[in-house]
Amino acid sequence: MNITVAPFLTPKPRRPLISTPVDLSSYLVESMYVGFSSSTSTVTSAQYILGWSFSKTGGEEPPPLDLRNLPISPRPAKQAKKLGTAPTVVLIILAISLAGIAVGAYLIRLRRYRELTEDWEREYNPQRLCYKDLYRATHGFKEKEVLGSGGFGKVYRGILPKSKLEVAVKRISHDSRQGMKEFVAEIVSMGRLRHRNLVHLLGYCRRKGELLLVYDYMPNGSLDKFLFTEDKPILNWSERYKILRGVASGLLYLHEEWEQVVLHRDIKASNVLLDADLNGRLGDFGLARLYDHGTNPQTTHVVGTVGYLAPELSRLGKATTATDVYAFGVFMLEVACGKRPIDTQALPEEMILVDWVIDCWKRGAIWEAGDPKLQGDYVREEMAAVLKLGLYCSHNMPAFRPSMRQVMQYLDGDCNLPDVPLESSGIGAFAMGGRETSEFVMSSSFPSSVVGKDYTTVTSLSSTDSVLNDGR
Repeated sequence: MNITVAPFLTPKPRRPLISTPVDLSSYLVESMYVGFSSSTSTVTSAQYILGWSFSKTGGEEPPPLDLRNLPISPRPAKQAKKLGTAPTVVLIILAISLAGIAVGAYLIRLRRYRELTEDWEREYNPQRLCYKDLYRATHGFKEKEVLGSGGFGKVYRGILPKSKLEVAVKRISHDSRQGMKEFVAEIVSMGRLRHRNLVHLLGYCRRKGELLLVYDYMPNGSLDKFLFTEDKPILNWSERYKILRGVASGLLYLHEEWEQVVLHRDIKASNVLLDADLNGRLGDFGLARLYDHGTNPQTTHVVGTVGYLAPELSRLGKATTATDVYAFGVFMLEVACGKRPIDTQALPEEMILVDWVIDCWKRGAIWEAGDPKLQGDYVREEMAAVLKLGLYCSHNMPAFRPSMRQVMQYLDGDCNLPDVPLESSGIGAFAMGGRETSEFVMSSSFPSSVVGKDYTTVTSLSSTDSVLNDGR
């Protein structure tokens, strides 16, 4: 008996693995079954005989196997099932891990964008913006998107993802003495303000301890950059006059023409923004307060910027339309003179802007206070009239200050400035001591180049003397 072993579909080896003579005559009978069996001890295995050739005569070779007619080897189903269990377990573990990662990422994302919403805010839903949109608009509030910063927070440039609207987003920490509900109510109310010389508040978002206020984006930035930095072009006189008139118009709207009185409480050059056409727009209503027409505003803590604060604020702690007018008067001088209200680096006589302008007036050359960067390229009468109106608005006595409606009438040339005593006793609540108080009588009208009327101006200590010739 010759036994050969070889892999399937390979030629049969020439040398058998086992070759031994075996006499089967004693085992064979006329009729019988012949088969094969094997054993692999305790190891489970399966063997298959796909074909075999047998000769019962010792001298004849068994006929060759026709491999084309051999049956297909049966698939080891049980073994395949065993082999497939491990990959299945791995896939299940992998799927659970991926699901856990996805849930974790979602929770982190949810926490990042989570906002505070209470029942009382439902009525403000149209004005409330999604924090996720603001986060994406500012690229995660990246430093490269910062437009400016101050004591109340930073302002970022952004583009809302859905509307593609360019906006300015201000992040502030809420530390108001009012409750959050009242504060948000006022912010949303101001979102209904509509005037061409106000920066429009588009909406707000509240998240944890901070508020995000969203405004129209002003491409030319704040006015103070044009007045006090070297990298901006110099504004000519006509541009400055247009800005002053525009801000005055916006402030008149806040004081008298809206459904409530709005006190801005922080009028200054850095809070006046310029649009693409260099129109002045009063912005930053973070300190603003509302009250009904015909009522008196409540006493509150003093807020604002040093140099723009009316003297009575430190005594009474009550902001009024007159305190806004005071700040606007200082702002007029700031724009006309190109100098800050208080400049500690300047000469002693020029340190306080209001006092310095009065000194120029006393010398009969008030136009000399005009911004030297203009190089005299302005109408003297116009410059003098704006400076005197600024002094009129920033009078230390609230009763002598004009209303914003009167200011507009003066700027438009509809009426002349009255005779008003001006006191030179420092600026605002931080008056510098040691100066002698003087009184002046001011009377002026705007020039014919602006209003088509004759222009005269008078200044005196005890009597009036003409300083400027009539007309131009």
